[in-house]
Amino acid sequence: MASEQAPLPFGYTFAAGAIAGVSEILVMYPLDVLKTRIQLQTGKPTAGADHYNGMLDCFNKIVKNEGPSRLYRGITAPILMEAPKRATKFAANDKWGKFYRDLFGQQQMTQGLSVLTGASAGATEAFIVVPFELVKIRLQDKASAGKYNGMVDVVVKTVRNEGLLAMYNGLESTLWRHILWNAGYFGCIFQVRQLIPKAETKKGQTINDIIAGTIGGTVGTIFNTPMDVVKSRIQNTIKVPGQVPKYNWAWPAVLTVFKEEGFGALYKGFIPKVLRLGPGGGILLVVYTGVMDMFRKMRDERLGKQL
Repeated sequence: MASEQAPLPFGYTFAAGAIAGVSEILVMYPLDVLKTRIQLQTGKPTAGADHYNGMLDCFNKIVKNEGPSRLYRGITAPILMEAPKRATKFAANDKWGKFYRDLFGQQQMTQGLSVLTGASAGATEAFIVVPFELVKIRLQDKASAGKYNGMVDVVVKTVRNEGLLAMYNGLESTLWRHILWNAGYFGCIFQVRQLIPKAETKKGQTINDIIAGTIGGTVGTIFNTPMDVVKSRIQNTIKVPGQVPKYNWAWPAVLTVFKEEGFGALYKGFIPKVLRLGPGGGILLVVYTGVMDMFRKMRDERLGKQL
């Protein structure tokens, strides 16, 4: 999503992505908790407070049995993660975009380059987020509520009991998750922007960004939800020496879920996930674009004073 205007230094791009990411997580985080709880359910449905029949049932049972604050349990890790994660997403997308345009001799982005650039940015982003995702998943799981006292406690106990490398459990599935989401997100944004009328006003541009970002976030979510399901299960599995985890590698885990629980299980938590990442994709794009515009205005005013 490189701008057509004179590019800003990397630090500005990084800061804009960070602000956009934190804004999105503060608004949408409870949906992420609902998604994770539903994804971690295995086997056939059973009655009781520990089983969720859908998003609304999950929400009601968490509020009733655990209190509203549980909807924000584990948010520290995502907030600490969102700044570098989203900053890396947008900054890497700009850098990869320039790299691929130079590599293929293209002056402007194309649909294919947008998908390739988004996938590369997603892979870059994945390496940063894995430890934060693991901490978040373990704090969000109801079964882990009594095991950990907070983010630092999760890190300490995981490293002590499973080793330092355990913080990167689920790296492969996270790579696939981010590659698929970013390819769909940035690829759709490019296509939608080509199809809808060009905005003539600032308000019109904001509306276009909401439309493009929401569609991109929705398509990315459709692509990557199966990988998100297995990632949640891989990262919530405590590694025991000498035992091979049931959920270990991404694609074999997808097959395991499919065989044991059916195709629908690969889309567990899809509704809260798409409700978060669809509109969330719009929020990201609007905030990122707005902050970048503010930075450009500040730069132009500063340069004007120097002339």
